[in-house]
Parts: sequence; C-alpha cells; structure tokens
Amino acid sequence: MLKKIALTLACGDYEIVRPLLNEKVEVDGVDLTILTDMDSATRHWRFLRNGEFDVAEVSASSYLAARDNRLPFRAIPVFLHRRFRHGFMFINTSKGIAKPADLRGRKIGVKTMMTTAVLWMRGILQDEHGVPARSLKLRTNQQEQVPGWEPPEWMQIERLPKGQKIEDVLPAGSIDACMLPEISPKHTRMPGVRRLWPNFREVEKQYYLRTKIFPIRHVVVVKNEILEKHPWVAQSLVTAFTEAKERGIKHVSDTRRSFLAWYGAELEEERELFGGDPWPYNIKDNRAVLETMTRYAEMTGVTERKLEISDMFVESAWSKENV
Repeated sequence: MLKKIALTLACGDYEIVRPLLNEKVEVDGVDLTILTDMDSATRHWRFLRNGEFDVAEVSASSYLAARDNRLPFRAIPVFLHRRFRHGFMFINTSKGIAKPADLRGRKIGVKTMMTTAVLWMRGILQDEHGVPARSLKLRTNQQEQVPGWEPPEWMQIERLPKGQKIEDVLPAGSIDACMLPEISPKHTRMPGVRRLWPNFREVEKQYYLRTKIFPIRHVVVVKNEILEKHPWVAQSLVTAFTEAKERGIKHVSDTRRSFLAWYGAELEEERELFGGDPWPYNIKDNRAVLETMTRYAEMTGVTERKLEISDMFVESAWSKENV
C-alpha cells in the first residue's frame, strides 16, 4: 500500500465540508489535517502572508491579485463560499443617496480592497448602474493581505485613522456608504443608516435571473510545491470536496434539522430559482461567473491585467476534457 502524504487544509466550518471533518469522506492518498478554528481574515492572512498551510480557502479577490503577482499557488475548482452582494451595502441616510447611481464620486468604506464582496459590488455598480469604479473614493480600515499588491495610480484610496472601523464612521457621516463582507445585528441597527437596496432579496433574485451569476467569494488553493511533487493531489481534493458537498447538501435538506419555521419553503424557493446545483465544482458551469470576476478585477484595479482561466487553475481543471 502506498503511503499517504500529510497535508494541512485551512477552511471554514461549513455543512458542505463537515463530511471531511468527521472523516465520512477521505481524500484519496492524503492524510488530511483540517483547521477550521480561525476567522476568514486570519486564515487568508496566515496563508497569503506566511504560507502556513498546504491547502487553503482564500478570498477570490486576494487570489486574483496573488496570481497577478505570480505568488506560488494555484486554485482548484472548489468554491466553498458564495453569496449575493446587494444586501451588504449600507448608506448614510443624510447624504442624499436615493438610488445606486447617486454613489458616483462618493466616499465608500471597505475593510480592504482585497475583500471579494468589494470587487463584486464595485463591478456591479459600474456594469448595471453607471457608477464608474474609478469615481469611488475608497476608505479602508485594514492592511491588505496580498504581499506585493499596490493600488494603481488612478485609485482614490485612503486608510482611516488607526482604530476607526467603517461601520462606526458611517453613522457619523465621515463616509457616505460602506460595503460590508459580513453582517451582524449591529449593522442593521446603526442610527441614520439603511441598506442601499431595502428590497435586496428581490434585487438579488432578479440579478441572478438576468445574469445567471451566483457570486463566488472564496476559492481553494494548493501550494505549487505540492502540485509539482504530487500532481494527482488536485483531482483527489476535488473528488473529495465534491462528495463532501453532496453529503452536506443531503444532510441540510432534511427540514427537521432546522429550527426555522419556513426552512422547507426557503429550500423549495431556492431549488426553483437555481434549477440545479448552485455550487458546481468545475470550470464549465462557473465560466460566466469566473470571466465576470476576472473582468471586474482588472476594471477595479485588483489586477493589472485580465487573468485567463489557465492563469487561475491547475491544468487538470481547465484542460479541454474538464471545461
């Protein structure tokens, strides 16, 4: 029997990953240690800055910037985190912002430029609402995660004073709006603040029906040194992640597992909307999303050029047999 290789994976604790955590699903040829005890920002920093893990779930925006800077890792077509973005944008109600187009030239708070939520929202604002990405005056409150990345000369970007957070300065009016990667009850109760799209759920549904885009937020990446020494690892990981996803979805599809009163109705609505698997782990079914994301990355200054699929993924994922 061939000896398994030992790899460390850092990722979120998702239902579609838990079958790997409880060892109901194994990665062929790999003795996998999985770390889920850190938040996303910490995980991304530790991998992108320090290279602490062999395999990691990282921000898609950060990954594109990393590939543009030739950092030594590649993605496999496994997308553990996706989310629509319209419901995560908030405005100060005293700033005269009545519609998305009113954001042109405004001061917009973002945690970092590398937050994928920001990439998607800036791209959507330009594509669908006529708000040029270059017109936005960005205010950040965290250091960027990708070593070597520098903002282009045209980008209007400043760091908030130390200790200030975008969700704290928005109610005070120091910025006009903010794009948040995650939302807590605190954010929905900020005085003098509301969502840009109060009916965000309907807006997001219509966006999907029109574009067929369910935004990818995170990708899974593998260090080049692992891929060069053990090229079979990429397919073993994709196969295992796919089985784990299928088991996880089956698990949560049992409506008795949720305490939510209308959980079953929510499942039915999403099945009708997507009409299939909204979480495909391949290039073919994600090509439109990936092409849009790479276009947005160049448009918003995350990358200097538009990356090709072959720039992003291991060869086995984008070769003709697998696209």
